[in-house]
Formats: sequence, C-alpha cells, structure tokens
Amino acid sequence: MTELKSTSEKPTVLLVDDNEDILDFLADDLEEKYTVVTAFDGKEALDILLKESVQLVVSDVMMPEMDGFELCSTIKSNFEYCHVPVILLTAKNTLQSKIEGLELGADAYIEKPFSPEYLQAQIANLLSNRNKIRNYFASSPNVHIRTMAYSKADESFLEKLNEIIYKNLSNINLDVEHLAAFMNMSRPTLYRKIKAISNLTPNELVNVTRLKKAAELLLEGSYKIYEIADMVGYSSQTHFGRNFSKQFGMSPSEYQQKKGEA
Repeated sequence: MTELKSTSEKPTVLLVDDNEDILDFLADDLEEKYTVVTAFDGKEALDILLKESVQLVVSDVMMPEMDGFELCSTIKSNFEYCHVPVILLTAKNTLQSKIEGLELGADAYIEKPFSPEYLQAQIANLLSNRNKIRNYFASSPNVHIRTMAYSKADESFLEKLNEIIYKNLSNINLDVEHLAAFMNMSRPTLYRKIKAISNLTPNELVNVTRLKKAAELLLEGSYKIYEIADMVGYSSQTHFGRNFSKQFGMSPSEYQQKKGEA
C-alpha cells in the first residue's frame, strides 16, 4: 500500500509577522517539530512560497505592504500553492474579522494572545488531517482523487489529471513527461503540485489510478483478471496482482469475491 512515507524530513512551516520578536518566539517554539522559515510581510511570504516547499503558513493579520487577509486570499486563489493551509493570527476579536478570514479561505483563525501549545495543536491537527485523507485515498480502491482537493482550483486540476490518466491507462509508458504535455504544464510544476497535494510522485499516482480503475473493472465482472491487467497498462497479470495486493491489502480475486459477497 502506498502511504505517506515517514521520513526524517520535518514539514516546513512559514511564519509571517512584521514583529521580529514574535517571529523569533514562534520559531523557537516550533523548530523542534518543523523546519521554520520566516517573512516580515505578505509580499515576502509569497516570494518564499514560490521558492520553497511549504506545508503550512501561519500569518499575522496586521502587517504593512500586504496584510494577512490579502496574503491568505492570494494563496488560496493561486494554482501554485492554493493547497497550502493557512492559520491567521490576529488581535482583532470581532466576529466580522473572523468571518472575513474564513471567507478568504483561512483554515484556522487564532486570537491573540494565544498559548503556543494551542498553535502547536492547530498546526499538528491540520497536517495530520491532510495526511489521513491522502492515505485514505491511496489505500481505498473506490475513493475518488477529488477527495484530496482543498480548493476549487485543486479539484479542477485533479479532475483533469484523473481524466487524462484514464484516457491513457493502456499506455504502459505513461509518465510525468507525458502528463506534463497533456496538462500543458512544465514537468517541475506538475511534479511539485502532485507531490504537494497527494504526497505521491506522478508515477506513483499513475499507478494508484491504474489500480483503482482495475478495482472498478473487477466489480463489473465482465472481464478476466489478465484482461483487466492489460486494460490498465500492466504487462503481466503477475505484476498487476502483486501491485494490487500491495496497494489495497488483498489480491484482485479476493477483492472481487469480497465485494461480490457484500
């Protein structure tokens, strides 16, 4: 089963605040669990997002140049990084300011003063929930790719990507180069986007999609297993069966039988 790999790499968190003391305080508190990068305003934060692989943004609302609301709105409307969760920090405790932040796509809204433990819990919760959804998609034969979308832009991207893979399932050579051409995107941009949303490489995502289509065909009961293996781009039934078992925890015949009995 393709799951999120547990590596020694820490998730990268971008902290944005025009107060250097606050940045230092938050960075010191978070650096044990996360790789922390900092910015003094929204414009600097956007420059960092274009260069760094950031898993989550924590931003103050009141800042010069570009405030937290505008930064959040820009992040959530930009295809390159609209998948990145945003936590807004503010001294504004009015209901209207909370509503404004959430309407702009903020994933959480924390009022100042706050405890560092509470911020830690919010960050961990957001990242953990995303990991659970990614693993659920990868390990469940009938879960659609759009379950991983956190914005309309991501949903559209994933739907188009899924459609392209489905149209080219029988091509055993389908890879990131082909996908980038079909999606009219550069290879690095496509790779980065797929990895950020799913934590899978493009080739891993293609393989998972092949196996999900195979699961669908197995339930139809109209084809032999070796025929399905060929239809979804596997050169041999043995290779197909091995990959199916590794991904979903049961062989193609066991899946067919289990679902048939349900």
